[in-house]
Amino acid sequence: MLKKLFKIEEPNKPLTPYEQIGGEQGTYTLANRFYDFMQNDPHAKPLLDIHPQPMDSIRQRFFEFLSGWLGGPPLFEEKYGHPRLRARHLPFKITRLQRDLWMLCMNQALEEVVDNKLLRRQLQASFYQLATHMINSD
Repeated sequence: MLKKLFKIEEPNKPLTPYEQIGGEQGTYTLANRFYDFMQNDPHAKPLLDIHPQPMDSIRQRFFEFLSGWLGGPPLFEEKYGHPRLRARHLPFKITRLQRDLWMLCMNQALEEVVDNKLLRRQLQASFYQLATHMINSD
């Protein structure tokens, strides 16, 4: 009754990062461009070297992880359970250099895929925090 009387409208729900980058297709593109840069940028070779080849399955798992992490469907959790990223990465020696190389590839992918500068900066900050959390060796 009050809504009609005073023309009160519910605010629009803000879009998730997943929706802002184009949903499933944008997330898929981001995941794959990230690995494209890792495979093709000679600077990223030390990072590429710790990844199992071929990388088809890891590309798919990263897409599934990003889907939920960006606010879309929790594809990774539905298949594999909670990501437990740090625990999953403990068998690999991850240094600050590898974090920086990871960010080099991710920043290039974000630059290509995410048009919104504010969202891109927010994602860069979040990815940096996440990548830093993975460091387990000097």
